[in-house]
Amino acid sequence: MNRREGWDLRSCFVLHSRPYSNTSLLIEFFSRREGRIPAIAKGARARHSKVRGVLQPFVRLLAGFAGRGEVSTLMSVEAGDDLVRLSGQALYCGFYLNELLLRLVQRGDPHEDLFSDYQEALTGLGTGEDIDRCLRRFEMRLLASLGYGVCLDTEAITGEAVSPDRYYRYEIEKGAVMQQAGTRSDADIQGKTLLALAHDHDLGGVEQKEARRLMRRILSHYLGHRPLKSRELFRPIGSVRDE
Repeated sequence: MNRREGWDLRSCFVLHSRPYSNTSLLIEFFSRREGRIPAIAKGARARHSKVRGVLQPFVRLLAGFAGRGEVSTLMSVEAGDDLVRLSGQALYCGFYLNELLLRLVQRGDPHEDLFSDYQEALTGLGTGEDIDRCLRRFEMRLLASLGYGVCLDTEAITGEAVSPDRYYRYEIEKGAVMQQAGTRSDADIQGKTLLALAHDHDLGGVEQKEARRLMRRILSHYLGHRPLKSRELFRPIGSVRDE
């Protein structure tokens, strides 16, 4: 299955896989050119399968597919040269990114820039970049790629620039609305947090919590009522348990 000849190879990643029949896998791939691709990897679960160890999450693959139905057949696959190793918190974050793509990106809907953003996020997690900044950056770019981009540096009603010293309430259908003194609540967010998110700047301790809470609320609006399974992985991990 790892032969190149005769197949148009796509650069892709494994987002999720599950058993299919006795020896095969049904895999959701994320491809640069086609977006999500569901495909059957025949014989991939067999004891002596040559691709069993290749079809893993977070490994960039070169894969060839056949078939014109909703589900393709994997015909060729090999690992690319840029290997990313995730462990500990970074590994859980990788599963979180994968679930976001599974839940929000439609099959067959190409997002070439988002593919690059995903690669960048995996590299950041694998090389020890600040986890909060890495995740928030990807979440912002994911929303923008899907047409749900959020404007965090401009006040929604007046059109004025967000002030780092003021507090704001983010309304999904409007944007950041400045709060008057005496009307603040725990849901309000500092302007400096909104600006850090908007311009991909470092997040301090308080800003990290505010940004995490905000992005979780925005994403939940588009994800619907079914919770993300990957969030369960964060519960034992104090610093990122609320992702």
